[in-house]
Amino acid sequence: MGINIKPLLRMAVSGLLMWAVCPIANALPEDRNQPIRITADSAIRDERLGETRYMGSVELTQGSLRITADTLTLRNGDSETQIITATGSPASLRQTPEADSPAVEATAGRIEYDQGADTVTLTQDARIEQDGAIVTGAVIDYVLGEQRVTASGTSEAQENSQRVEMIIPPRAIERSENSEN
Repeated sequence: MGINIKPLLRMAVSGLLMWAVCPIANALPEDRNQPIRITADSAIRDERLGETRYMGSVELTQGSLRITADTLTLRNGDSETQIITATGSPASLRQTPEADSPAVEATAGRIEYDQGADTVTLTQDARIEQDGAIVTGAVIDYVLGEQRVTASGTSEAQENSQRVEMIIPPRAIERSENSEN
């Protein structure tokens, strides 16, 4: 009995990427109702730019969401639009997407969440892991509303390319096979 790997991979990849790349959008419902707490060695607020920059061992928490970075910038755009940019060696993001599910862990040199564009972008050695499934690449973009993921091995800032790699644990393939029956 042969297995058609394309539907399995498509299912596993889309399931993994939807869970893994959209932790901010698919967080526990109570996370958005929790206060945001930011600790850092220093902070600078520039009202003219509508920006606050936190520097030195930065940690942002809100419910199950935890972002650690060397620098974290909160920028206010038009109306209520906000852009959160975390940079580090690497910056990390950890969040539980829903009750009783494993946490999503992401690392990259730069993590940017743009509320207005409804996107999360990981750049510079991007890596996302959840429950043994891993996606790596130079850049990982996720358009939240469209549930569309793009992983790339190159970025504008890199001279050398890096291959996109996806590791799908056997249990994910077994679940895909069982759901087709």
